[in-house]
Amino acid sequence: MSKKDLTTSDKSEVDAFLKKVSQIPAPRDRAGRGRLIFAMDATASRDHSWDQAMHIQSEMFSESHALGGLDIQLAYFQGFGDFHYGKWTSQSESLLREMTAVTCLAGETQIEKMLKHAIEEARKGQVNALVFIGDACEEDVDRLGKTAGELGILGVPAFIFHEGRDPIAAFAFQQITRLTKGAYCRFDAHSPQVLRDLLKAVAVYASGGRKALESYADKRGGNVLMIADQMRRK
Repeated sequence: MSKKDLTTSDKSEVDAFLKKVSQIPAPRDRAGRGRLIFAMDATASRDHSWDQAMHIQSEMFSESHALGGLDIQLAYFQGFGDFHYGKWTSQSESLLREMTAVTCLAGETQIEKMLKHAIEEARKGQVNALVFIGDACEEDVDRLGKTAGELGILGVPAFIFHEGRDPIAAFAFQQITRLTKGAYCRFDAHSPQVLRDLLKAVAVYASGGRKALESYADKRGGNVLMIADQMRRK
């Protein structure tokens, strides 16, 4: 995606996301490896963008490797009440095998289950961040808010990437990120570079905290460079 493909509206949303990231405290327990839950909506509406996500997650590993590494756990929901999660892994190939075995199936969203799972994992040990990619929300926002608040108390920020423009989903996702002290950003399936850059930034944050994120931004430029500029103003 070239710079001219990023509309003024898209750029403002990216700016807002990066500003939120720059304000989030560094992940706790920096003595260990970074740990990130990579959660996805695998219902039928997201079938067209699943392959794109597989390639992006591989790049997340490579960007965080120099910072001491990143353990990722894949989680997804699909079909009729099916929620799945895998083992923590530091191997991109292992996660890729998990994702290639998934078939998107029609069904309702299960965002509450995803949040509750993140809470359980955080209570077991360190979780630096939750990433969620989805396009819809068919659940009660107040119930989601209660669960998101519990996750926020545990110090796990949720980074939500919203595919499309559904206003109901946007409202719910923004509430979740606010309550977990995370960040929300909308993206378009036709502009994968924006999602790729921002997911890499989150991976670097989970691995090395805000200083690592600032250093990474200086090297890479583009969308991620805005993070460093905002940090320097603080």
